[in-house]
Amino acid sequence: MTRSVRATGQVPVDPEAAVALWRDLRRWPSFVEGFARLVSSTPEWPARGAKVVWESGPGGRGKVSEKVTQDVARVFATRVAEDRLFGIQTFRAEPDERGSHVEITLEYELTSESPLRGVTDVLFIRRALRDSLARTLRRYAIEADDDAGLR
Repeated sequence: MTRSVRATGQVPVDPEAAVALWRDLRRWPSFVEGFARLVSSTPEWPARGAKVVWESGPGGRGKVSEKVTQDVARVFATRVAEDRLFGIQTFRAEPDERGSHVEITLEYELTSESPLRGVTDVLFIRRALRDSLARTLRRYAIEADDDAGLR
């Protein structure tokens, strides 16, 4: 059963600039929740099929692998794999009156075979993932503000 969480917000840059910022690996340490260090990336990043591997800090997600599945004008998606889950993370940017409306969605499956994984997901994991996406998006918006010269 696929589960889904999302976070939305506004940023003061156009959709193309919003997606470009999201794809920029050099900027990930400033906004991706838990990002500690880049382990590797393929030279063709962020083209479709390119892959990046990164690690979180202590107590975080561990080693995370992301492979680009979609890279079009206003949408960037990666297949995410880590110890506890795998899924598709999609970043979307649409024009609005202040720049862009952005959305991050994570559709995921838990890797645990525990019979209690559904209950654990509802009570703990889903909320933690949604909160993590929201924190990422808040820090991302600060970076977008900087790019727009608003800070």
